Amino acid sequence: MNKIKNYIFKPLVLIGALNWGLVGFLGFDLVATIFGSGTYLTHVVYSIVGLAAVGYILTMMSLSEKK
Repeated sequence: MNKIKNYIFKPLVLIGALNWGLVGFLGFDLVATIFGSGTYLTHVVYSIVGLAAVGYILTMMSLSEKK
């Protein structure tokens, strides 16, 4: 599970965090710029990043319980 966290969840969560930082500070949505605002593909990217964040949180919770 640690490999999944490091190679899949963490990069996607970082990408999402950077995108939200751009939205908050500059009003620039990089995902919408790349894939189009309100398109199906944009929603898929947002959903994948959101699921990665949930997966990352769950793996972090399970690691903290093992200590």
